Amino acid sequence: MALEITDANFEEVVLKSDKPVLVDFWAAWCGPCRMVGPIVDEIHTEYDGKAVVGKVDVDANQEFAAKYGVRNIPTVLIFKNGEVVDKQVGVAPKNVYTGKIDAAI
Repeated sequence: MALEITDANFEEVVLKSDKPVLVDFWAAWCGPCRMVGPIVDEIHTEYDGKAVVGKVDVDANQEFAAKYGVRNIPTVLIFKNGEVVDKQVGVAPKNVYTGKIDAAI
């Protein structure tokens, strides 16, 4: 399972990470989010040690979703050195997400 990222730990887990970070902004009621979730979990396992992979439940954690202008979900943001370097809105194949992480490593 991907890391659970919250408003409380976002700065520590994402912004201060020395590795690239993939963050999936999702909600339990969102059908397309349920399609992306298992992909993100697979990437978490495959990139263990190379990148941080986590999920933010936007219903419970709205601060950073608002800060980064997440208006549609699922939205996946790729961070490097605390900055957003790439973005994917909506469902995409796994290779789209892994390609974005690979570009940031």
